[in-house]
Amino acid sequence: MRIFNADGSEGKMCGNGIRCVGKFVYDKGLVPPDKTTVTIDTLSGIKTLELTVRDGKAQSARVDMGAAILSPADIPVKYDGDRMIDVPLEVDGKTWNVTAVSMGNPHCVTFVDDVDSLALEKLGPHFENHPVFPERVNTEFVRVIDDHTLQMRVWERGSGETWACGTGACATAVAACLNGYCQKGDDITVRLRGGDLVIRYTDDTVIMTGPASTVFEGEVEIES
Repeated sequence: MRIFNADGSEGKMCGNGIRCVGKFVYDKGLVPPDKTTVTIDTLSGIKTLELTVRDGKAQSARVDMGAAILSPADIPVKYDGDRMIDVPLEVDGKTWNVTAVSMGNPHCVTFVDDVDSLALEKLGPHFENHPVFPERVNTEFVRVIDDHTLQMRVWERGSGETWACGTGACATAVAACLNGYCQKGDDITVRLRGGDLVIRYTDDTVIMTGPASTVFEGEVEIES
C-alpha cells in the first residue's frame, strides 16, 4: 500500500487507509474468504490486520500498528532529551505543551480544554511547519473527557484538517498515557469528527480498531 497526501507528498503510513485496504482486498476476493488475517506492506513496515467479517463482507479491522516511537531522533523532532513529553513549545505567539510521538509518521499532541473552538485553518500550518519538526508534523488537539475517552481534531501535514486520522488517534492515546490521563493497556476511545476509533497502547505495540465501509465505486480516467 502507498498513500499520498493532498499536496502530492507521500505518506509513510495511514491508519484509516490501511483498514480500507484490508476491507477492499477481502471484499474483492483478493484473499480467500476464510482468511481474515491480512498483512499489508507499507513504508513503515508490514502491518497485520484482523478483519471482522459479516455476510461475506469485512466490517471492521483490528490493526497491529507496531510500537510507538518516542526517541526524538527517530520521530524526528529537534529535542535534546530522551523523550519529548509535555514540553512547552511556542507556536504562533502562544505556548503549548506538546508530546511528540511517531507511529510511522511524526505526530505532535497537545491537550486543550476545548477543541471545537480552535481555528485550525490558521493554527495548523504553524504547527506543521514549525522548525523543531524537520519533516513537518501531524498535530492532534485533544480534550480529555475521562480516563477512557478522548476527543480529537487533527491537522495533517500535506492535507490540512481531516475528519479522522488513524495514526493520529494512536499517537493521541499514547500521549494520554504518557501524560497520566489514561492507563496503558486499557481500551481508549478516541472521538473524531469522522467517527470513533478504539486504541490500546501496550509496552510492545499499539492496537487500533475501527470500522471500514464502502462509500462508492466508480472509474477514474487519468490523462498521461
